[in-house]
Amino acid sequence: MSEVPEGLYYTKEHEWLRVEGDTVTIGITDHAQNALTDIVYIELPESGMVVEDMGEFAVVESVKSASPIFAPLAGEITEVNEELEDTPELMNTSPYGDGWIIKMTVNNPDQLATLMDSAAYKSEIGE
Repeated sequence: MSEVPEGLYYTKEHEWLRVEGDTVTIGITDHAQNALTDIVYIELPESGMVVEDMGEFAVVESVKSASPIFAPLAGEITEVNEELEDTPELMNTSPYGDGWIIKMTVNNPDQLATLMDSAAYKSEIGE
């Protein structure tokens, strides 16, 4: 069983979003990191980068494959988790904590309502 914390938003692409005021933190879910297996590298975006809805902003490489990471919503990246450059395995060991990827401000916060809650995501991944 994958860990699927309540109070977060989820996407069909296996990303999670935590909303704190105007800031949205994004990472990959426990289910995603399990599927990728050992994460060995992440190509991080630059802070200040503007992303479109479903625009690719990072690439995660594991011993198994390379997977693009998409912005669930359009907005501007305000912070990048630089710790992942030296310790990408944080996405395996702490996907909802130290393994976050970016923080951003979204153009249209109302679009968060189009994302899944924990119950819907559990159903999506068959748990």
